[in-house]
Amino acid sequence: MKQTQRFKRVGVAITKTKKPISKTTESTNDDSIIRTGHRPKSVTVDIKSKSSPKPKIAPSVPISAGPSFENMTILPHHFFQIDALDLAPRLLGKFLRRDDVLLQITEVEAYRPNDSACHGRFGITARTAPVFGPGGLAYVYLCYGLHTMLNVVADKEGVGAAVLIRSCAPVSGLKTIQQRRAQLTEKPVLLTGPGKVGQALGISTEWSNHPLYMPGGLEILDGPKPEKILIGPRVGIEYALPEHVNALWRFAIAGTPWISAPKNTLMPQ
Repeated sequence: MKQTQRFKRVGVAITKTKKPISKTTESTNDDSIIRTGHRPKSVTVDIKSKSSPKPKIAPSVPISAGPSFENMTILPHHFFQIDALDLAPRLLGKFLRRDDVLLQITEVEAYRPNDSACHGRFGITARTAPVFGPGGLAYVYLCYGLHTMLNVVADKEGVGAAVLIRSCAPVSGLKTIQQRRAQLTEKPVLLTGPGKVGQALGISTEWSNHPLYMPGGLEILDGPKPEKILIGPRVGIEYALPEHVNALWRFAIAGTPWISAPKNTLMPQ
């Protein structure tokens, strides 16, 4: 597949790491940053049910040495104040932390200024104001009033850009994640989709404008750079202009099952 309409600043170096290991809906309308593709098939079960069979553990995304809450570093404010297209692949492998839940970011999408798929296209409103804040803030919105979508604001104040967190892999707090998702599973369906990530973190739109670089609440922590990444067009933005629909602004860690559908539009960088 030809890499068409790709912004030239995408060339972010992804260095190799040793072979570390870890454990590890989404439709919107034109007033949303992102709509996902097909919803993965899943079965909702009673967490308390003793008869529910224990699922097989799906392979997780590699991370360096077993991470602990104590020795992980929160990413600084300036880390986020770059073009969304540069920030998006750099967020892969980083960690999201809230209470006892620790997730590793495995898939993201960039949304830039003058992008017909970005919420910034509506200008500054009560809802979109965080998108125009300085990089490092959270922008959280509801998709169809149901799915909580977490975005990381990018670039300088006033630009209007963000990176959507599409999928993650669980590192710790699995029981809390399962309870919040109402799914007794350890398979990728647990966290492959932006609405699922928001639900697993237990966040609401009240977290919009929250600084992700400050300790406490919701944080983004440093993590290893993936050995290889995949790129492709963003999902569910058919309403956007053709050049934005076809732009290769979706990024995912290669070799992990913790990626949302569709996967066949992703290719090695």
